[in-house]
Amino acid sequence: MASPDLYSPWPSSTSYSFSGSLDIHVEETHPANFLQAQEVPSSSSSSSLSYNCNVPKPPPLPDKTCTRTAKRLLECCFVPKETVDAWDKLFKEGHGADVYVISKDDLYIPAHSSVLNIVSPVLGTFLQQSRVKNGMRYIKIPGVPYDAIHAFIRFLYSSCYEKEDMNKFVLHLLVLSHSFAVSSLKRICVHFLERDWITKENVVDVLQLARSCDAPRLSLFCVRKIVKDFKAISSTDGWKVMRRANPALEQELIEFVVEADTTKEERLKKMEEKKVYMQLNEAMEALIHICKDGCRTIGPRDKVLKGSQVACGFPACKGIETLVRHFSSCKTRVPGGCVHCKRMWQLLELHSRMCSEPDLCKVPLCRHFKEKMQQQSKKDETKWKLLVSKVMIAKKIMGPFSGHRSGLL
Repeated sequence: MASPDLYSPWPSSTSYSFSGSLDIHVEETHPANFLQAQEVPSSSSSSSLSYNCNVPKPPPLPDKTCTRTAKRLLECCFVPKETVDAWDKLFKEGHGADVYVISKDDLYIPAHSSVLNIVSPVLGTFLQQSRVKNGMRYIKIPGVPYDAIHAFIRFLYSSCYEKEDMNKFVLHLLVLSHSFAVSSLKRICVHFLERDWITKENVVDVLQLARSCDAPRLSLFCVRKIVKDFKAISSTDGWKVMRRANPALEQELIEFVVEADTTKEERLKKMEEKKVYMQLNEAMEALIHICKDGCRTIGPRDKVLKGSQVACGFPACKGIETLVRHFSSCKTRVPGGCVHCKRMWQLLELHSRMCSEPDLCKVPLCRHFKEKMQQQSKKDETKWKLLVSKVMIAKKIMGPFSGHRSGLL
């Protein structure tokens, strides 16, 4: 943060003497008024009601949790295990099958056209276009092994699958679920891949497959993984193959990495700026604390100091105390002649710009800087207003008790 480089000569008048201006009296703060809550009528007042007391009271209304639970029960469908087993048995034994699904190995899987047509409209279209031979219809799915097709057709019947099959054929099942519009299986495949299947070696391949299968969540998951560990993933065989086959995707991923690094740098920069503004706010609070109430070894002339052994609840108090001591005794003190005095000048002016009661303020030179504002250029005034707004935002973020934050730890 670049503080406005604005200085003013220290007033020569004794009325503005730094040590003399610390003649401070404690001001009492009035406790806040509290609103009284309305009293709930007692049970004894129920005798004035018009209904008979012997009538039982109605049950309490259900709370929101019960309402949500009841609604969820109405929307859900619970299928008994026996029903699932029956459908699974129908598929495995193939009773009354009228369709054969053929794998790339020319192996046949019996199925029922009515089931396939209901579960997958795409398969239903294929069935209508297929030829009937000896009362059976034949559908061939090229490029997919028998076990993967078997697991896919079984899921269409009972929504069941073996974890071993999913671990081995999850990519085949993702392609099949997308090609034949089986959204429930597609969601399961995406969840399985995101959970514990994607590695540095296969993330590029999964990303390309996710884009082909219209799986935006999985695609975003892969992109984030690549951006997070770009150095290791960019050296894998999958990345090298992708670079030759799809250079546009490589360029897109590199742009994502650059954007993520830029965003990270900007975020760190903003956090650092925010930290500086919070420190300035703490300095303002510590300055008011010293000039109004006094601290361990410095404060108003009429205050009994606590001593250096007493801990102070203001985080910046020690640094401001050292700066004030130097400023009051420094013989250079002119703007640009001493770095520490320069910092003190800026803190005093910043306080003056933030102070809303300069006539009652106990901080030295507060009113003087208020008058000085009218003589500054528009450019300097803009810089100071921006700084004050940033510090005020930091003050709101830290809350009303920010000055005692360290004392509560």
